[in-house]
Amino acid sequence: MEVGKKRTKVEIVLMAVVVLSIIRQFFLGNYHNMFLGVLTLILFMIPKVIEKKLGVSIPAGLEAVILIFIFSAEILGEINAFYVKIPIWDTMLHTTNGFLMAAIGFAMIDIFNRSEKFSIKMSPYFVAFVAFCFSMTVGVLWEFFEFSMDWFFQTDMQKDWILPAISSVKLNPSGENVPVKMAIDSVVINGQEWNLGGYLDVGIVDTMKDLMVNFVGAVVFSIVGVLYLKQRGKGKLAASLIPQVKDEEI
Repeated sequence: MEVGKKRTKVEIVLMAVVVLSIIRQFFLGNYHNMFLGVLTLILFMIPKVIEKKLGVSIPAGLEAVILIFIFSAEILGEINAFYVKIPIWDTMLHTTNGFLMAAIGFAMIDIFNRSEKFSIKMSPYFVAFVAFCFSMTVGVLWEFFEFSMDWFFQTDMQKDWILPAISSVKLNPSGENVPVKMAIDSVVINGQEWNLGGYLDVGIVDTMKDLMVNFVGAVVFSIVGVLYLKQRGKGKLAASLIPQVKDEEI
């Protein structure tokens, strides 16, 4: 009972903050942010949808991580501009996303692995590997979405990076396939000089960074998953992060 109360408290507190944020944005006349607030409340239903569709019970620890992740991405990141104010905010969220997607992938494959309807039984390492692949696939699809939004709607989901130097074979005066490194202090855009301390990379570095930290999150959960399967039912940390099958006879 105590676990349920804790989970309910986290959800109630976050929902209350989101509602207050929506009201505040209404009085500020920022209807776009109001929409993001409403979207956040809808996304808060994800844990319950997962439980219903997959037939699993999401532990309080994992549910809290999911809710805090959604709140951090939408309310703090978008509405309160933490993506801009805190440089590592996006990195932290993509790492967490890799962790969460691995958890969802792990739950799905573990259900099949324990079902009597399937004759093939997979080792803990293979289950963890599938969860890792699922997480990375979701990460790649999200980067496709970010690129598409930037390309077709001129958003800036793929945040720009200032790089102080470039290394390219195009700059080799002899035409050889040998990269030449060149430091860049300023750039000229439409005739206007910008002293940026480097050149503006429009998305490539951000995309690769996001995939790398997604990789880290996926690997961490995969390790937790392997330990959980090898010692099923033991370990409080793993049990608080691994979705459980509701019907133990599955």
